[in-house]
Amino acid sequence: MLKPILIGALLASTTIAPALAQADTDITVVLSEELDLVEPCMATRSNIGRVVLQNISETLTELDVRGDKGLTSRLAESWEDKGDGVWQFKLRPDVKFSDGTAFDAADVKHSFDRVFSDQITCESKRYFADTALTFTVVDDLTIDIKAEPAQPVLPLLMSLVTIVPSETPMEFVRDPIGTGPYKLTEWTAGQQIVLERRDDYWGEAPAVTKATYVFRSEPAVRAAMVEAGEADIAPQITAEVANNPATDFSYLNSETVYLRVDNQDAPTTDIRVRKALNAAIDREAFIGTVLPEGTELAVAMVPPTTLGWNPDLSPPAYDPDQAKKWLEEAKADGVDTSLPIEIIARTENFPNVTEVAEALTDMLKDVGFNASLRMVEVAEHEQYYSKPYPESTGTRLVLAQHDNSRGDPVFSMFFKYASEGTQSGVNDPKVDDLIARASAATGDERAALWSELFAYVHDEIVADVLLFHMVGLSRVSERLDFTPTIATNQQLQLSEIGFK
Repeated sequence: MLKPILIGALLASTTIAPALAQADTDITVVLSEELDLVEPCMATRSNIGRVVLQNISETLTELDVRGDKGLTSRLAESWEDKGDGVWQFKLRPDVKFSDGTAFDAADVKHSFDRVFSDQITCESKRYFADTALTFTVVDDLTIDIKAEPAQPVLPLLMSLVTIVPSETPMEFVRDPIGTGPYKLTEWTAGQQIVLERRDDYWGEAPAVTKATYVFRSEPAVRAAMVEAGEADIAPQITAEVANNPATDFSYLNSETVYLRVDNQDAPTTDIRVRKALNAAIDREAFIGTVLPEGTELAVAMVPPTTLGWNPDLSPPAYDPDQAKKWLEEAKADGVDTSLPIEIIARTENFPNVTEVAEALTDMLKDVGFNASLRMVEVAEHEQYYSKPYPESTGTRLVLAQHDNSRGDPVFSMFFKYASEGTQSGVNDPKVDDLIARASAATGDERAALWSELFAYVHDEIVADVLLFHMVGLSRVSERLDFTPTIATNQQLQLSEIGFK
């Protein structure tokens, strides 16, 4: 059922581009999928964030994923809880955008006004749940942000929104202007993106002077390019080609793979059908075959390192006979179980995604689902992933990968499960109540409420088909001083790369 990767055939049928002439401090990064946008407010989407986030455009705060510093300063030097939902942020002085203009509090206000504007659909907006933010510019380097309801992790939420100049229009841009250490100097759609180091960056000058991003869909080709010296980093490769301990890194990343189920579409309105979807899938069969050893079975939308993790939850058992019984029971009660169920998967979303999607489809067919598969590019995938969902006969299961490297479920649970969540297939008053109370709570109460929500979503409503917590595999040239981390799939900060 699970198809092997024919590495030799891939290499034989694909021409590897000639080596790019470059300086000793220039690098080439080979990515698995092209960028459809270079818009800063979309930088929380992984394919965009790897290029834009903290390279071109920076955030007010940043979570330290390499060490134990926790939340650290970026464009905000400090922050203080003033009470009544108000946080005051002191901004870094003497910062300039790549167009030479000065950074100040008005830019922060405009950046958030833009994110929440109805004239533009920004990815980062969905992380703020139903929190209303009010911005008051105190002076050029001081801004008060009031959250209603009060948001105890507001400084952490500030790590999600990139800051743009006040002059940035309320539409997607092709020439992003940021405060980061690099500026975009070339974007040739379908071929390459080039970032060059700024001489007037406010912080320490990074070692990398220029980064050229190229795109190759085959993981064996990406790995071979690094081996041949034609590229320096391939952030995503597969276990089949990760065979060099000197250059290949394996690490548990912060991504969770799942099938989003719309609980309001027939036939998945019936919980027995949702249970059957889960029982039909042999999750263990994927690990060590098309997914690397170390991949973990998921019981929540977030990785086990997240606040409120519930250790009492277990993955659904693989039981095709029980799946068939649930479908028969639902059919006997008038549920049309013959309605089509289409899996929508994003090409190059993660290594071997096509093989994973094909196997999932076959497993659903084996228990009696009228299942089919459609592989789409990232822009089309977004049309099915976020509301308003297109109408369909039957239902669609969206195969997706969700990142939460920030340690708190607030970055996942509202937009994935709340009735008003932009990527939710759920409409449940108890879910909405738990999310609202957990988001406003602190300490042990916050952890306990998130834990209760995880159990309710998993056991009581069977909201979706949770699959895997993923292992990342990267190949890094031996000339670089760089070790991938939990955040590497979401962002690739050039300032963290050195040379041996």
